[in-house]
Order: sequence, then C-alpha cells, then structure tokens
Amino acid sequence: MMRRNSVVVLLGLLLALTVACTNKKSNNPLANLGSKQPDKVLFDRAMDAMKHNKFDVARMTLQTLINTYPDSEFIARAKLAVADSWYAEGGTTAMQQAEIEYKDFKTFFPNMPEAAEAQLKVANIHYEEMEKPDRDFTHAMRAEEEYRALIQEYPDSKYVPKAKQRLREVQEVLADREFDIGRFYFMRMVYPAAIARLKTLVERYPLYSGADQALYLLGQSYEGQIEAVRKNTRLGEVFKGRAIDELTKDAAEAYAQIITRYPAMDRALDAKARLEALHQPVPRPTKAMLEQNKKEVASRHEPGTMANMLNGFEKHPDVAKASHVGEPTMTDPEPVTATKVVRDLAAAVGKPGGDSKLGVQTINGKVAPNQEAPRSDTPVATAADPATTPAEQTTAADPAATADLKANAADPNELKPNVEPDPTALPPLQQNNELESNAGTSSSASSAAPAKTEEMADISSSRKKKKKGLAKLNPF
Repeated sequence: MMRRNSVVVLLGLLLALTVACTNKKSNNPLANLGSKQPDKVLFDRAMDAMKHNKFDVARMTLQTLINTYPDSEFIARAKLAVADSWYAEGGTTAMQQAEIEYKDFKTFFPNMPEAAEAQLKVANIHYEEMEKPDRDFTHAMRAEEEYRALIQEYPDSKYVPKAKQRLREVQEVLADREFDIGRFYFMRMVYPAAIARLKTLVERYPLYSGADQALYLLGQSYEGQIEAVRKNTRLGEVFKGRAIDELTKDAAEAYAQIITRYPAMDRALDAKARLEALHQPVPRPTKAMLEQNKKEVASRHEPGTMANMLNGFEKHPDVAKASHVGEPTMTDPEPVTATKVVRDLAAAVGKPGGDSKLGVQTINGKVAPNQEAPRSDTPVATAADPATTPAEQTTAADPAATADLKANAADPNELKPNVEPDPTALPPLQQNNELESNAGTSSSASSAAPAKTEEMADISSSRKKKKKGLAKLNPF
C-alpha cells in the first residue's frame, strides 16, 4: 500500500513538472517576443535550417509560415529571413533575388528598424559585385545610389556611419575611372575632352585620393590647349590673344585650387611653380584647410607589397586609398562635356564689345570728286602751279608713288562695321593692319607659355598617332 502511494505521488509530481514546463514561454532572440504558438515553431525551424546552410528548407518553412499565419507576429521577420537566406546563399542569381526580397520588405514594412538594414544589404550586394575602375562600373554606380538612399532615408540609423564609409570607397573607384579617361584624352592631346572629364571629377569627388593629380592634369590640359591655339593659322591674332588669356586664367584656377584645397598633397609645390611660370598670383591655404587635408591624407592606407602583387588577379578594386574622414558627395553636379568646353571658350573670346549695327564713316564730312588716273604723258606740275595739290605734285613727280597712293587710299563711301567679326565664322586668309597693332598683346600673353612638363614629354612620341575622329573635337 505504501508503495502504491509513493508511485502515485511520484507520477503527480512528474505531471506537475510537465505542465509547468509546457506553460513556460520561450524567448526568441530575433523576434524578442514570448510565444508558444505554432508559427513560432516554424520560425525556429527555419532559423535552425539556415544555421546549417539548408537555405531551400529554410525558405520553404518560412513561406509556409507566411501563407498559413498571415496575421502572425513573425511575418515581418519571416520575410526578412527569406531575403537573408538568398543573401547568405550567394551567387549572381541568389543576389538578384535577395535584392528583390529586401526591396519588398522595405515596401511593406518601411517604418521598422530592420528597413535600414535591408537597404544596407541592397547596397552591399552591389558593393560586393563592384569591379575595377577600368571594367564595368554598373555595380559601382548602383552601390553609390543605394548607399546615398540609406543615408538620406534613414539619417538616424546606426548603419549610417558604415554606409558613409562604403560610399567613400565606391566614389574612390568611380573617381579613379574618370581620371583614367581624362588622362587617356590628355595623352592623345584631345584637350577639350580631357578638360571635361577632369573638371567633372574634381567637382563631383573632392575626397578622391588623386584629386591634386587630377587638378594638375587639368591645368596641363589648359596649357596644352594654349599651345594648340598658338599653332592655329586660321585664327586671327585678336582672337588668339583673347583665347590665350582665357585659357591661362582657367589653368591658374586649377593650379590655385591645388594649393588652397589640397596643400598637404604631392602636387602643391608643382602647382606653385606653374603659377609662377604663368605670372599668376600664388594663393595661400588657410590653416583649417591644411589641417583638414592632413587628416584626409593620414586616414588613407597604402596597399602592401602582397596586395600589389595580387591586384592583377583580383576582380574587385582596391579601396585602401579611400579617405576615412569627410562627408561623401550626396548629389552629383551637372557633368561637363567637351562640347560645352569649346562653346564656353568661343563665347569668352568672341563676344563683341559693342552693338552689331553697321554705320557709315565719312572723312571730313565731304566726299572727294572722282579723278582719272594720271597718264604717263601728263606734264609734270611745278611747285609754282597753284592749281596742283601736294598729293598731285608727288604723284606727278614719282609714278611709282601713284600706284601706292591709289592702293592705300581709303574709299570714304565704304561701309565699315563698328563691331568685331563673328567669332563662329572663319577668319579671312589675309591679315589686316589692325591685327598687327595687337601684336604686343599676344606677345605678352605668349610670355606665359608653359615649360614642357614630364607629362608633355611622355606624350611627344604619340603626336603622330592622334586619330582624326578625336581631333575633330578640338577646333582650336
């Protein structure tokens, strides 16, 4: 009897413990909610499958949860987990599907804290697929767009600092691509195209590690354009002088920007030397800008020897030189085109100084009577003849002077424009005396001609290989 009572008491205790364990709620670390419902069981099974890289099983379980329990508290987390399963699986197809799932999550749950995480992973997808600057830049452009979207849409998110650093790295790659293209045009002496690329680069990516080199090459492109203007035989001296002055000013602005914005970088001393050679003022950087540029330089990392050796075998770009300080560019300025460069220069050097109307110019208000050309048998007039004028006396004394006088005499009835000629029209083949009076102006501008730099020396061998199609971009 005592044994039976002991067994009954023991069974009662076991039943009480079982009920107590069954009623106890378990906490899910992802959901952060207590639940004993079957949807929670499905969610836990899916998470366990993902830990063991069984992504198909995890997605099937999560989809069952979503379809069976549409009002479950785990719906949002289940949809995010589906996207995470594709992301963890990897591969081109899986990444494309992961991006679709993340964007769907943002659409249905835009106010959840996980929405910023979803946007970050969309940007990371393109960041991880980004290639070197000389290859396809589609993923780099998409990564820049998605990181910007994260920073702008979720400014208070904890992922913003990471997104900014990734954005600086992406912009380093895009800037490197623009620099390579600009240098390509510079080496082939297609200066308007080089100016367009380099100017766009320095305006769009001021944190670029080679910004000083880009500005220096921009100044060299302007100086190369000056040489092209000097060698142009179809352009009048007046317009040559104006073009040289305008291009010299543009080159000086590029060199001055190196000194004021990037005083701690390598090209600062070279820019100072070029400004002195062009007889332009040399600016001085502010202390705050000098300190800022020093921080930018110190935050960059130089790749090691092993990284340089393996760089040729890597698909992804090396972003070690990207700055770790400073605000990345959030909006792109309007890009500069080669056509715009040529038009701006033409407008600057060819703008007339007065109105475009024609006027009539007369001499002393009287029109001289027409006279016949003197004949060889005409008797020589003497000084005592009061009927002859000094000009007629000279003509009669020297027949050769007659021809010169008639050739140089101006017709008082001739219509003369009081404005400069149209800059878009080709200048006449023969120069007039008015252009010769401006020789002093052009000679003073030519004194600012640049010395032949290392870059110009490197491209001297490629002058004969310039393509005709590219040369058409340079009208000067």
